[in-house]
Amino acid sequence: MKRIIQPALFIATLAFAAAPAFTPSFRGYDPATFPVQIAHPSVQPAGYAFAIWGLIYLWLIAHAGFGLIKRRGDAAFLRPAPALTASVLLGTVWLAIAVAAPIPAAVAIVVMAATAVYAYLVADPAQDQWLLAAPLAIYAGWLTAASAVSTGVILAGYGILPDTGAALAMLAVVLVVAIAVQIMRPRMPIYGATIVWAIVGIVVKSWSNNPTVAYAALAGAVVMAAVTLMQWRGRAG
Repeated sequence: MKRIIQPALFIATLAFAAAPAFTPSFRGYDPATFPVQIAHPSVQPAGYAFAIWGLIYLWLIAHAGFGLIKRRGDAAFLRPAPALTASVLLGTVWLAIAVAAPIPAAVAIVVMAATAVYAYLVADPAQDQWLLAAPLAIYAGWLTAASAVSTGVILAGYGILPDTGAALAMLAVVLVVAIAVQIMRPRMPIYGATIVWAIVGIVVKSWSNNPTVAYAALAGAVVMAAVTLMQWRGRAG
C-alpha cells in the first residue's frame, strides 16, 4: 500500500483536474429536478467564487507531484494520502453524478469533504507547509463550504426548509465545522480564508434578492475571518 499510494494519488489528482473537460458543464443543480423549483438558491455563492477551483487543482497537483518525486515514502506525505486519494477519486466522477442525480451528488460531496478534512487534519502542519498542509487546507475548506451549499439546495428543493431557512441553517453548520477545524490547525490560515471566500460569494449572490441571507453571511464571514486571524496570530506569537 505504501509503495503505490503516492503514484495513485498523483494519477487520481491529474484525473480529478482533467474531469471537467470530459463531463457536462455544471452550474448548479437543475431546478427542474426538484419539487420546489428555486431558480437561484440563496445558499449558493456567486459564480465568480467557483474560480477558486483552478488554484485548487494546480495546488493539489503540485502537492501530489512534490510528494511523489521529493518525498517518496515520507510519513508526513503518506499519512494523508489514502483519504485524499479517496476524495479526489470521488471528485473525478462527481460532476457526472451531479448533472443527473442531485441527492447522490449531495451525499458524495459530503463524503469528499469528510475525507478531505481528515486528510488535512492528519497532515503535519510544520513540514513542507506550502506543499503539504496548504493545498489540503484550500481543498478541505472549499469542500466544507460546498458540501453545505449542496445540502442546502437539497433541503430547499425538496421543501424540507424554505430557501432562506436552508441558507441560514447551512451557514450555521459551515461556521461550526470550520471554526472547529481552524482551531485544530491554527497555524494554517488558508483553510479559514477559503471559508471566508465561499461565504463572501454568498453575500454577493444574495445582496440584491435576499438581504436576510446576505447580512447573515456577511456576519459569518467576519466571524470566520476574525477567528482565523486570532488563531494564526496567537499561535505565531
